[in-house]
Amino acid sequence: MAASLDIMSCPSPNFGQRRDGAAADHIILHYTAMDSAADALARLCDPAAEVSCHYLIDERGAVWQLVEESHRAWHAGAGEWCGIGDMNSRSIGIELANRGDHPFPEPQMRVLETLLGDLRQRHAIPPRNVIGHSDMAPGRKSDPGRRFDWRRLALSGHAVWPELNAVPDTDPNRLRDDLCAFGYPSVDDPDLLEAMRLRFRPWARGPLSPEDMATAAALAAL
Repeated sequence: MAASLDIMSCPSPNFGQRRDGAAADHIILHYTAMDSAADALARLCDPAAEVSCHYLIDERGAVWQLVEESHRAWHAGAGEWCGIGDMNSRSIGIELANRGDHPFPEPQMRVLETLLGDLRQRHAIPPRNVIGHSDMAPGRKSDPGRRFDWRRLALSGHAVWPELNAVPDTDPNRLRDDLCAFGYPSVDDPDLLEAMRLRFRPWARGPLSPEDMATAAALAAL
């Protein structure tokens, strides 16, 4: 673990073995959708809740480890990314204390970047394999949400961001093909569009636009 991080231990009983010899080659980011980090810790360590994560970061940048990285935490649930169904066995889950309706504070983001750098180096995880819960579960999950700064992560080398080019006369039917080529699951088009917008165009509303299509095409080319 990175020497600059002071990791507190708060073991959760909610974990198991990674299945079929899988190793962590993805990182999935979440928000807690709870009023405080203390409330989130209590839930993530409650055996009746049957949910957990590997790390929790609060608004001030304090970090807790709940599950060993070698184990399968129960954070991702139903969904798919790049054709992988059991993402719990292939990922490290990081929860960010945030209700989902306010910005992520600078201390929290700074610590997240440090933790991501350490995890990615030790597990050889490429930037494109750092995803949001909403990416793998369109229509079911929205975290880490519209207020999360994905572009900042990309600029620091811990995620990807599309470079947009003009895509004139793009066939709207290509939306699904392009987003699935990037990694999204093949779900209903409205859910696919919303998942892409949550991460890459959080200001966008309304019908499918040329800018949406340009974003999807750029993601497919990454």
